[in-house]
Amino acid sequence: MTNEVKKEKRNTKKTSRYIAMSILDKTEKNNAYSNLLLNDAIEKNKLSGPDAGLLTELVYGVLQRKITLDFYLSDFIDPAKKVDTWVQNLLRLSIYQMIYLDKIPQHAILFEAVEIAKKKGHVGVSKFVNGVLRNAERRGFKNIADIKDDIKRLSLEISMPEWLVENFVAELGLEETKAMGLSLLQPSHASARVNERFLTVDEAIEAMEEEGFDVRKSEVSPVGIISNGGHFASSPLFSSGQLTIQDESSMLVAPALQIEPHHLVLDACSAPGGKTTHIASYLDKEAGGKVIALDLHAHKVKLVEENAARLHVSEVVEGRTLDARKVDEVFEDGLFDRILVDAPCSGLGLMRRKPDIKYTKKAADFKNLQKIQLEILESVAPKLKLYGIMVYSTCTITKQENTETVEAFLKNHPEFEKIEVAVGEKLQPCVTADGFVQIYPHDFETDGFFISCIKKIAE
Repeated sequence: MTNEVKKEKRNTKKTSRYIAMSILDKTEKNNAYSNLLLNDAIEKNKLSGPDAGLLTELVYGVLQRKITLDFYLSDFIDPAKKVDTWVQNLLRLSIYQMIYLDKIPQHAILFEAVEIAKKKGHVGVSKFVNGVLRNAERRGFKNIADIKDDIKRLSLEISMPEWLVENFVAELGLEETKAMGLSLLQPSHASARVNERFLTVDEAIEAMEEEGFDVRKSEVSPVGIISNGGHFASSPLFSSGQLTIQDESSMLVAPALQIEPHHLVLDACSAPGGKTTHIASYLDKEAGGKVIALDLHAHKVKLVEENAARLHVSEVVEGRTLDARKVDEVFEDGLFDRILVDAPCSGLGLMRRKPDIKYTKKAADFKNLQKIQLEILESVAPKLKLYGIMVYSTCTITKQENTETVEAFLKNHPEFEKIEVAVGEKLQPCVTADGFVQIYPHDFETDGFFISCIKKIAE
């Protein structure tokens, strides 16, 4: 093999398209998290600027639209033909560029797809890929709007499994589900919570603008800022603990607890610590304030403690490795002033940032997760003081995991009652008839999130 051929082979494997194909392949085969693989690939291959941007666009674009892309590809692949996962992802990647990235010339897309097929596979695979893409270029793509069935058509329009579309249509209606689904196909923006122990939101924005960031205030949280470009983690404000990366909707949880400086708080499911450290910002060690942060896994508790150290709140944060369903083995009844149950859930509110979630969940997951959610609530409830407040929150958007879970708990616990979740005027439309807060991803282009407050009114 000549040096020139070796160089060509090495370079092909370092292109954004080749790396994207590899990430998509690992995501599908191993159920790996695309965001972690993407961050690792950017760092490992020392990508920056346009290359990192293209890689991110390709990975998230294909994952967000996988069902739609497969619909378009179905016209050009014999259903009886077995296609390797990596080849399927290479074709999705190419079709995505052909349809959605109009600045990339068609000939460049086809050329690189064929080159990748040669390097990853063999000449036969490259001919197959070339044939499929040439046919697609020549014949064009069928029109989704021609499909008469509402659920099937919407499933293809928003690239969401039909069973999940049916679930959301039953809860939200067809038009609202479509609005939400289309919003999930848009890029996510970065958000961060300002550590007001050190500076105000206005001061943080001024400092970051001086660093070259394009930032603005959050509409959702009074302590949140949004970045339209650049990564918060690269800012000196992040490393110095003056701000931390957190979604805007999750910044509403700590205020909902109505914490006072002397309170003892239990964060029953705390990792990675965004809400724990926010809770800690309201507490005063001298007054006796403390938050005990639980997680099942020691390495996740360590992550919470590391975040607490970076944000300079370690003195009021105590991490413990413990299953929240076993708190009775450790804590006495009536110990805590406030309890947060940010429960394990399907995570469907995160579909914009983690599009692979929608392809891995099943309807049975909701029922199984609700069982765990209720077990945690049952376990921690006796640990709350009389007139104490417990917040139950999730980063999902299904009624079964949210409203129905809280109502099921309240039905069996007359000693608790719902109380209003304190939110600003902008969020009033997100307050449900039941008095809960349900934020959908298209409301503010944030994560979808649910928050409920219940108060212990009797022993």
